[in-house]
Amino acid sequence: MATWRFYGRDLELRQLDEIMARGRWFFVKITGRRRIGKSTLVGNVVKRHPERKVFAVQIPDSEDAGVLSAFIDALDAFQVSADRFPRPRSLADLAKSIEALVRDGYVVVLDEFQYFNRKAFVEFCSYLQASVDRLQGDSNAVAGGLVVLGSIHTEMSALLEERSAPLYNRVTDSMELTHLDIGAIGAILRDHAEPTPERLLFLWTLFEGVPKFLLDCFEQGVLAADRQTLLRRIFFESSSPLRTEADNWFLRELRGRYDTVLKFVARHPGRAHGDLVNAIREVSGDKKEQIGGYLKTLTERYRLIERKLPVFSKAEARKGRYYLRDNFLQAWLSALAKPVEARQFRPIDHVIVEADERLAQVEGFALEKLIGELYAERSRKDIGDFPLTDRVRGYWDRNDTEIDLVAVNENEKRIRFGSCKRSPSKLIADVNNFKGHVERFLDALPRYRDWRIDLVAVAPRLDGDERSILLQYDVLPQDLNDLTRDLM
Repeated sequence: MATWRFYGRDLELRQLDEIMARGRWFFVKITGRRRIGKSTLVGNVVKRHPERKVFAVQIPDSEDAGVLSAFIDALDAFQVSADRFPRPRSLADLAKSIEALVRDGYVVVLDEFQYFNRKAFVEFCSYLQASVDRLQGDSNAVAGGLVVLGSIHTEMSALLEERSAPLYNRVTDSMELTHLDIGAIGAILRDHAEPTPERLLFLWTLFEGVPKFLLDCFEQGVLAADRQTLLRRIFFESSSPLRTEADNWFLRELRGRYDTVLKFVARHPGRAHGDLVNAIREVSGDKKEQIGGYLKTLTERYRLIERKLPVFSKAEARKGRYYLRDNFLQAWLSALAKPVEARQFRPIDHVIVEADERLAQVEGFALEKLIGELYAERSRKDIGDFPLTDRVRGYWDRNDTEIDLVAVNENEKRIRFGSCKRSPSKLIADVNNFKGHVERFLDALPRYRDWRIDLVAVAPRLDGDERSILLQYDVLPQDLNDLTRDLM
C-alpha cells in the first residue's frame, strides 16, 4: 500500500521556502480552520531546511501557569539547553525566552496563538511587542523568526491587525490556509483509492479538503472502503476518530441559541434572513427573540455561516441567503449527529443506513458547490475552455429564479449557465425548467443576451444515452470525470 505523503500546498510551500531563505528576521502569521494542516505545513517546510533549528509549542487553553508549563515541557522535548536558555517563570520571562531563541537562530512556532487574545494575557502581548520590536530593529543580524498559527480568524486579527493591539503592524508575512484544492484530493485518491466520481463527491461532501480527516480515513484503512464501512469506522464505533470532532472543535462552546441557529441553517440551507428569524422564534417559543446578533457572530467572528448574495449584486444588498461554510459541519449537523447519538439505543446497522441516506441528500447541495469550485480551480490552473473573470455564485430573484452555476468570461463576452443534479434522470427531467430560469435571468439582465450563452447540465456520472438526450436539448453534458480529468 502506498505511504501517505504531503499533498498540495505548492504555493504556500514556495512562500515559506522563500521566507526561510531570507536569512533574516521574520514574523509569520498563518490562519485557518482546525485540522486544516497549519502545523503540518510548517513542519514540512522545516524538514526542507535541515540547517534550521526549530522550537514549537501548542499554547493550551488555560491560564498563565498552564501556558508556562507547556512552554517549559516543549523546551525539554526539543532538548533546548537549560543552561543557555533558563526556563521562564513569568509571562515577562516567556517573551524574553522567545526573543532569545529567535536571536539564536531558532524558528519559533506558537500554535493556537489566538488563546493570547484574553484579558489575562494583555501584559504578555505587551512584553512580546517589545521583544518583536527589538528583533525587528536588529532584523539583518537576526537569523531566526517567529511563526504564529491560529484557528479562530477574528481572535488572531484582534491580536495582530487591530490598531489598538500591541502587535499591530508587526507581522512581516501572512497567509490563510484554506481547504486542499480538488487536484490535491485527486492525488490522494489516485494513491490510496479508486478516484471515481462517486467517491470524490462522497468524500468531498464529508470532508471537503481537510487533510487531517482524509488522513484519518487512510490510517483507519477505509479511504477505499464502501460508504457505510467508512461511516461506521470514522464516526460510529467507540474508537472512531471523528465521533466527537464537532464538539471538540466548537459546539461545546456554542450551546444555546448559537447551536440552534447552526442546526437550522445546516438543515435548511439557502433560507433568507426573515425565514431564519421566524423559524427559530417558532422553535424557541419566543416571538420577540433577537436572532440577528447570533447570525452576525457566527458569520463574522467564527466564520461558520456564509451570507450569499444574488449574482452581481452589491455587498450591501439586503437580499441574502445563509449557508454553512464548512462541508464537515454541514454533513455533521444535517446528516450524522442524530444517528451517531442514537447508536447507543438502536441497532448500529440501522442508524448507519439512516446516516448514509441523509448524507446522500446533503450530496445534492454539495455537488453544486463542488462544480463551482471545479470551474474556479480549472480557470485558475488554465485548464478547460472557460476561464472565469467573475466568481461563480448562485442567482435568484423574487420569482424564485434558481441557477446552480453562473460562470462569466467578460473578456470573451461569454456566460455559462449550469444545472447540477446528483441524479442524471432528474437532470434530464428538469431541462425545460432550467431553460425557463435562464430566460428569466436574461430578462432581468438583458445586457447578456448579446453574449455567447452556454447551457451545461452536470451530474456525477453521465452515460452515452444521457449525453445524447441532453445534446438534443442543446445543453452541453458534463460530469465529474469531464471536469476532473485534467486536474486529477
